[in-house]
Amino acid sequence: MSKFVTIELKQHVGAPATPIVMVGDHVKRGQLIAVCEGLGANIHSSVYGIIREIGQTVGIEMDDHQPEEFIKVDGGTHLEMVKSAGVVGAGGAGFPAHVKFGADLQGGVFILNAAECEPVLAHNIKVLAEQPDLIIRGMKYAMGMVNAKVGYIAIKPKHTRELIAIARACKAEPNIEIRYLPDMYPVGDERVIVREILGITLKPGQLPLEAGAIVSNVETIKRVAEAIDLGKPVITKDFTVAGRINSKPRVYLDEPIGMPVQKYIDDCGGAIQPHGETLLGGPFTGFGGGEKSTITKTLGGIFVAMPYPDDPRKFGILACECGANEDRLREIVAGMGGEIVAEAKCKRMVEVGGRYRCDEPGNCPGQSEKILKLKQQGAQAVLVSTCED
Repeated sequence: MSKFVTIELKQHVGAPATPIVMVGDHVKRGQLIAVCEGLGANIHSSVYGIIREIGQTVGIEMDDHQPEEFIKVDGGTHLEMVKSAGVVGAGGAGFPAHVKFGADLQGGVFILNAAECEPVLAHNIKVLAEQPDLIIRGMKYAMGMVNAKVGYIAIKPKHTRELIAIARACKAEPNIEIRYLPDMYPVGDERVIVREILGITLKPGQLPLEAGAIVSNVETIKRVAEAIDLGKPVITKDFTVAGRINSKPRVYLDEPIGMPVQKYIDDCGGAIQPHGETLLGGPFTGFGGGEKSTITKTLGGIFVAMPYPDDPRKFGILACECGANEDRLREIVAGMGGEIVAEAKCKRMVEVGGRYRCDEPGNCPGQSEKILKLKQQGAQAVLVSTCED
């Protein structure tokens, strides 16, 4: 195990957390080390050790002995415990759970997102198969907090083993049902889930709340259950390691937040040579990580990519909300040694509140008109991030 963890102070939507510890302090596993005012989430130490650095991160030199015990969060209502524990959307969004679960659905629908949307990732499905009772308890806690009358488990039929496990766990729960999702990308998008499960099409910028629903992914609900059942703060993370590694894709559950990403690549036998960058997240929406990247509350995948091909042509880029954004496409072109001469957005992209969003995720139109315009602007090749083309 690495002897040093680096815990980011911004692992959530909102402002970075403010440290409440000092260099030289000895901290315990589960100890609160940073707090947020306004939108944000508490940060806790994932290990026993001594604070060595404080900046945008908190660096902790680990003790040789690491007991399993942790400092529990204070009691209170379920919502207060979720807030104290620093639970955030573990699927990548990082939205503070206590804010989402502070809504009142007045008898609406809570949807468990078990889509496991990105290719290769498998940690949420593994939790469903191995800890179904924990997830059902977490669902019931969430349904109680948001005043939902019914809960739906949104899952793809191909996950047979997991379906059997979760069906057995909710057999005695009359208010919880399994609902099927199509096997497509980006079915894990909240608006796609609402469309597929409830038959309601939300406009770009609309939240599931406007359909009388709240959507939350499997690991987020696992952390809710742990906070309420055990008083456990968010100090561990589930994720998948895959790509050009010397082993099959491997799922890790409950690894300490702040651990180096490289530790897990090495644990999988190291990267296959030659290899390219290490993506943090899934193949579709992951972003390039550096040598100092660490495990965070929102990290779902560690993906070792193939090397970029050498392609010094002039490129056009066509961006979509569902896949890589413009910055990521620019990184890829730069990695290939190419030059961007033209840019465009998928024809389904519309601007809402200063941000471009897809008006119908998962239903890609033809892009021939866009491609022709990019080529007219000098593009010899086009790099696209649309979700189905």
